[in-house]
Amino acid sequence: MSDAAAYDAVVVGAGAGGAAAAYGLCKRGLSVLLLDAGPRFDPATDYPLTQVDWEARGFPQKEGSQATVTFAPGQKLAGTEPLLASGSRGLGPAVAGDVRWMEGWHHVRGVGGTTLHFTGESHRLHPDAMQMKTRFGVAADWPLDYAALEPHYAEAEELIGVAGPATQGARWRSRPFPQPAHPFSYAAQTLGKGAAKLGLDWQANSRAALSLPFNGRAPCNYCGGCNMGCPRGDKGSADVTFIPAALSIGRCMVRSDSPVIRIEAGRDDRIAAVLVGKSDSTIERIEASHIVLACGAVETPRLLLASDGLGNESGQVGQNFMDTLSIAVGALHPEPQHGRRGLPNDAISWDFNAPDAIPGVVGGCRIYNAAGENELGGLAAFAMNAVSGWGRGHAQAVRRLWGHVLYVGALGERLPNRDSFVDLDPLVRDRFGLPVGRIASHLGESDIARLRFMAKTSHELLAASGAGQVFQSFSSWDWFGATHVFGTCRMGNDPHDSVVDAFGRSHRWRNLWITDASVFPSSGGGEAPSLTIHALALRTAARIAER
Repeated sequence: MSDAAAYDAVVVGAGAGGAAAAYGLCKRGLSVLLLDAGPRFDPATDYPLTQVDWEARGFPQKEGSQATVTFAPGQKLAGTEPLLASGSRGLGPAVAGDVRWMEGWHHVRGVGGTTLHFTGESHRLHPDAMQMKTRFGVAADWPLDYAALEPHYAEAEELIGVAGPATQGARWRSRPFPQPAHPFSYAAQTLGKGAAKLGLDWQANSRAALSLPFNGRAPCNYCGGCNMGCPRGDKGSADVTFIPAALSIGRCMVRSDSPVIRIEAGRDDRIAAVLVGKSDSTIERIEASHIVLACGAVETPRLLLASDGLGNESGQVGQNFMDTLSIAVGALHPEPQHGRRGLPNDAISWDFNAPDAIPGVVGGCRIYNAAGENELGGLAAFAMNAVSGWGRGHAQAVRRLWGHVLYVGALGERLPNRDSFVDLDPLVRDRFGLPVGRIASHLGESDIARLRFMAKTSHELLAASGAGQVFQSFSSWDWFGATHVFGTCRMGNDPHDSVVDAFGRSHRWRNLWITDASVFPSSGGGEAPSLTIHALALRTAARIAER
């Protein structure tokens, strides 16, 4: 054991929030130890995109790169929802029976976190989505407004090299995007024609992917494989942006394979230390003036609850769990769309993103070109899912139809409810004998109504774009396969119904801070959360440095 307080701050978790917090602290003169429970990834050797079997391999899984979680029983599905049921022409229904399938939580533990395999969308939150309680009587208000985050949004975009359009509606900007928007892919152009017929705005998506060379990183080559890890470094994951920037200052040390298994409370409402499990089963005790948790909306509450409920004076740790509503619909188009050529998720419509934009439903959504992200991984998956049959006729149909896929995706607001939470599994333990996190997710009626609108609009856009028969559809109505998760340690001004204040500090523990999506009081109308996590973390780092 070590009792020496060698660092001003220990940051737990080296993903979107932890990496940005470490950078923000280092640049203000603090010394930082950045810990992550998972391994390091080497883009040049670990990512499979240059291998002949790339589509069968996916993002690499290393020892320790996935947290162990369990799931509460799935929600009972009420009735039938033809537009929402998941399945494909080739493989049939994806979910058997009338219970929502709790398939998994898609994440990466490691230096860079889930940004290593994220698509790279880089979005600011709609300003109106930060006042859901006051304006619409649902969820909770953010204890800060868009203006308080805007300079931190801009700082994060500059460091990453975000490419985007001139304007994004209500998301006003103090300065332009640092990089020009990416050109539309074939599929985005086709969907743009359909959007025009429906009267929808269709614009370039803002992406953490370089459109021009920047800071020693090459621009995107449009291979379409963002979710499998970027071997070139043009995608703005935390391992090639915030972490190198922090290390270059000279006040940061990064340690992988270092799971924090307990937070130790001290005197005077201060955290004394974190306990880190080592590969030889010993425990290392590390002190610091400040402890910053950035383990994500599942592992952060799990760690606090496993530390005798630390920080849970309000009873809100683990509550208010939200996972983004999603739907993806694929259809075949008579003309080639070259879905694997181009930047995934390169075009988007924000028309329904505001919380009051969907008639009769509170909470927004966005519609986007999902061809690259959802083109089934490659030729083999296309053959199994999109084309029915067997033998020579099947092979001929695959040759004829490959490249003709058009995909529309939609992501939407997820409102918190009492039946959606993260707690400790009463039976399952990790290798240190501690309870693992358990996820419970339940969709409310308004969530399902929003999903219906998202599905209807996706089908309408495909039809207006000239696509033929739909061959595949997946939605979170019957399938929990979460990527964006939020809300389990939400921020607020009232310590009785929130976990941290407007700067991410525990209402009780004076040196305990949280900088991940668990602090979100609401999920937003389909925005990818990484840029907001970065901005919040930079704001928290500035606050810590002031103290």
